[in-house]
Amino acid sequence: MATIAEQLASFVSRVSPEDISNGEREQMKIRVLDSLGCALGALGAPPIEMIGRHTAEFGQSGRCSLIGGGHAAPDRAAFFNGALVRYLDFNDSFLAPGETCHPSDNLAAVLAASEDAGRNGEDFLTALGVAYQVQCRLSEAAPVRAKGFDHTTQGSYAVAAGVSKALGLSQSQTAHALAMAGTALNALRVTRTGSLSHWKGLAYPYMSSGATQAAYLARQGITGPPEVFEGNKGFMDAISGKFAIDWEHETLEMVARTIVKKFNAEIHSQSAIEGMLDLKSERSFDPEDVKAIEVEIFDVAYHIIGGGDEGDKTMVETKEQADHSLPYLLAVAILDGQVMPGQFESGRIRRPDAQTLLRKINVRPSDNFSRGFPREMPCRITVRLNDGTELSREKRDYEGFHTRPMTWHAVTEKFTRLTEYLPAALRDEIIGAVANLEGLYINELMNLLRRARMDSAAALAA
Repeated sequence: MATIAEQLASFVSRVSPEDISNGEREQMKIRVLDSLGCALGALGAPPIEMIGRHTAEFGQSGRCSLIGGGHAAPDRAAFFNGALVRYLDFNDSFLAPGETCHPSDNLAAVLAASEDAGRNGEDFLTALGVAYQVQCRLSEAAPVRAKGFDHTTQGSYAVAAGVSKALGLSQSQTAHALAMAGTALNALRVTRTGSLSHWKGLAYPYMSSGATQAAYLARQGITGPPEVFEGNKGFMDAISGKFAIDWEHETLEMVARTIVKKFNAEIHSQSAIEGMLDLKSERSFDPEDVKAIEVEIFDVAYHIIGGGDEGDKTMVETKEQADHSLPYLLAVAILDGQVMPGQFESGRIRRPDAQTLLRKINVRPSDNFSRGFPREMPCRITVRLNDGTELSREKRDYEGFHTRPMTWHAVTEKFTRLTEYLPAALRDEIIGAVANLEGLYINELMNLLRRARMDSAAALAA
């Protein structure tokens, strides 16, 4: 009987561009443009510059393009470009009852392998669709967060699968790539608990680099443990517990179930931020008149960004802490009327108005709302003013959720806002290239992305 890794490898080898429906192809292109906007919006950020120096120190000769200029080996391109996609924490998400992930975290590795292998846009979209499918299905069937492991753990299989598809590996080579990546790249959830660090945004890119290497090693003939899933001390035994996925009948439909962020904030905050902005628009109030704000929300949001299992969210000093603090996100939404990259500059985070207001916000879980997640993202916000007035707003979703999906036009507007520093002609060329990926080779898209430039001063002013 074939091992689970071999069954998964059979799925990876079997799918082709013909297996992607027109609707799925359009949804994939929306997410590619959204992710590239996030990446271009992160150019010039201090951690990105640190990684750029690191990449240069290790040597920038290679066949794969770096967004913003330069070349590197495939694994280093996966790391650098992946850090760009992830740094703002503005890219897409997938919600499962026990796990949340960002499937577009797979983009950089699949881009690197596709460029290296000379793939066209259709081949690239197929390989990216494979990575989306693997990560989302494993997140549904085999969540690891409650066991103390990070979602990058399932991502190692997704990257290995997508890169293997882009490189055109055989079914046997793909199985070994999956086995090596899945054995070596199991990450701890401490990445996203307590006092958050740069690693929150770098854990997946770092894993992607390793999983990309695993696929290239498999191409050379290196083998991995074939029973990585079901074997003694394997993934099921040591981490996830028993689960079953029928890879023989899998499709590439999961991309349509992913969701795009409207606000530059942790995914579970999106409906609450939209609700707060709606409330402020409908019933304008002075932030100084706020006595207290009560937020009832589903338990996953409470535990990750509301002060539950993953730590106090009122101690906010850095960008990484701020975008995972629901009190800060709601406070700055009230004060600034938006939650975009500018709300995470260190000077903005530390200003007394935000620091004072966030401490008036109390978040608590609701059993009723928890039962609705992940079909909905329900919450209720109640603002109590000093004069005794109470303002309330309840939300079940937001623009970008699967009940109100973001259109190509809306994502183009988001992309434009994140890339205002680019010459308009280059920005339009990138948008056009993504819209017409089927008619391009990936190196043509990467040639455009290498031309993007943003210096530190521009990044900090954006």
